[in-house]
Amino acid sequence: MSTKRFLVILGVFTVVAVLLAACGTPGEPGPKGDTGPAGPAGPAGPAVEVSELGCTECHDDTTLITGKQTAWAMSVHGSGTAYDYAGGRNTCTGCHSGGRFSDRIAAGITNPDTVEEGDPNPTRQDCRACHQIHTSYTKDDFALETTDPVPLYAFEDVTFDGGDGNLCAACHQPRRQMDAAVDGIVKVTSTHWGPHHGPQSSMLMGIGGGGAVEGSPSKHYEKVEDTCVACHMGEGASHSFEPSTAACVECHDDVENFDINGVQTHVKELLEELETILKAKGMLDAEGHPVVGDYSEADAAALWNFIYVAEEDKSMGVHNPAYTIALLEASLEAVK
Repeated sequence: MSTKRFLVILGVFTVVAVLLAACGTPGEPGPKGDTGPAGPAGPAGPAVEVSELGCTECHDDTTLITGKQTAWAMSVHGSGTAYDYAGGRNTCTGCHSGGRFSDRIAAGITNPDTVEEGDPNPTRQDCRACHQIHTSYTKDDFALETTDPVPLYAFEDVTFDGGDGNLCAACHQPRRQMDAAVDGIVKVTSTHWGPHHGPQSSMLMGIGGGGAVEGSPSKHYEKVEDTCVACHMGEGASHSFEPSTAACVECHDDVENFDINGVQTHVKELLEELETILKAKGMLDAEGHPVVGDYSEADAAALWNFIYVAEEDKSMGVHNPAYTIALLEASLEAVK
């Protein structure tokens, strides 16, 4: 056999042997090799102190946050249940869910009736509802969501402009005015008939009552800087939202309670008299809810004003003494 042919045959057998070896069962892995040398260190990043983030301006060992949280938890905003049953409804969620309230304000929607979707996860009116939290990570985060003047959507061309109290008026306003009479008759169509909860802004401005009573803005609207916030939070920014007589002393010397000049006592007497008459007429039930029915314009206005003052505004005349008393006196005269 020639040498060349022998080498060819040998090469073929070698290739076959390698292929057969590759198709066999792999053996156990060999021992791990030594770790290679470490690579060069990267450039050092900038040094950042915690204080530079601003977190400690708020998150520290004081009661700056916890004190306000505790007071808020005792307030109606913190303990009420309306967010749970109303926050998921599209026409209610813009005020009754803290999350949707923030969304509404950010979108520039002034009429909560026009919010298209309820909140699937409604929240109370908490810190994030009123304040811009964790946008700058400094005390600037306590900035209010809005202080813009508020168009009162139940009225034409009426704007509430009360400084920081504008934040409150974004929700604390009537949802409706009393329907006009048709052939002298006003239809009360629901046990929830009335201006709806929280019409304090309109009461301060002297509008929103039933009948022909003319009102005007109270001194608490015209003279008190920041309106609602000044009286219900005071210099210490109390988050219980309970008004304090300390806010009254600048204008009312030696004030001891909110029954200044006997206004609350007088309003209470008028309300009790009006309530008795309305119940006798069958217009109010035993629990104080309006009874569905058709009523004369005068009777309907009296019913509206009772609900406005007693069930909705609830200040017993403090927000606007003159207008409150005028509404109740006109109502009593109409129904007697």
